[in-house]
Amino acid sequence: MLSRVAQNIYWMARYLERAEDTARLINVNTNLLLDLPRNTTFGWLPLIFIVSAEDLFFGKDPNRLADENAVVKFLISDRDHSGSIISSLAAARENLRTTRDTVPQEAWEQINSLYIYARDHVPTRRGRFEFLRRVIHGVQQINGMLAGTMSRTAAYDFVWMGRYLERADMTTRILDVRSANLLPRVNQSSTQTQTQGLVESGPLPDSVAPEREEQDPFENIQWMSVLKSLSAYQMYRQQVRLRVGGTDVLKFLLQNESFPRAVACCLKQLEICLSELPSNTVPLAGIAALKQRLSSAAIPELTRESLHEFIDELQVGFGELHGQIATAYFVH
Repeated sequence: MLSRVAQNIYWMARYLERAEDTARLINVNTNLLLDLPRNTTFGWLPLIFIVSAEDLFFGKDPNRLADENAVVKFLISDRDHSGSIISSLAAARENLRTTRDTVPQEAWEQINSLYIYARDHVPTRRGRFEFLRRVIHGVQQINGMLAGTMSRTAAYDFVWMGRYLERADMTTRILDVRSANLLPRVNQSSTQTQTQGLVESGPLPDSVAPEREEQDPFENIQWMSVLKSLSAYQMYRQQVRLRVGGTDVLKFLLQNESFPRAVACCLKQLEICLSELPSNTVPLAGIAALKQRLSSAAIPELTRESLHEFIDELQVGFGELHGQIATAYFVH
């Protein structure tokens, strides 16, 4: 198949996955804030860090408030933000528009309809849940349609490669930011128990040190929100059969090969797709290196700092893998 076609449908799949994952984040964060006590510092700013858009969000106004209205509008409808839901759906539609003969006609119609719906129904707070539900279900319907009606050709492999690479990247982003105030630091006796990205404060004085202990009972709620961000809560309970805890959640979402949103499973599926394509030696070696790094990680020993460093390494690896795929198959 043509390199241009392969590149377009690969990015179509990435943008669809991005739109769905962003909708999930907003939904879950809304529910999480209802479960936590009002005096907690957990708010909407972490969502900006998850999508790595802090420079864009604060670029026009460094004093901009990261409140609910501003963050939700930015993530749903800001056209300047390429990762917003509407921008992602528009990009998915545009990538497929000139190559729509590669997928079933019904899939193109569904993508087009979903974009038009999102464009014309930018929600108020009251209509937000229904809007996000329609986006999530719409993308799932498209993926199901492609899985059920698309021939297993090279085009299918590029669709699934885009989907799983984007999904692996989003899973690591969620873990990096969501766990930042839940794991211990290297020096657990330190009173600096909050991260700079989530709480705008320096080292906490001794008089404030007990605050960490007071928030401990709510940690399981936050770890549950990590799972729910990825629709992983029910599968976690079925497979792990333990109460929700940080180490077990990290192991499940990083190293489980049977849950479709776990990083290890995404890499496994990427490997399967690439094995069906020619000129795959370099990207397959890249996946093997990522799998080795992932499987050898000592998850129970991870602290806040070491998890961030580990996830940075994975994300660099994902970027390199994308570059290897682009070099091997796409237009330059």
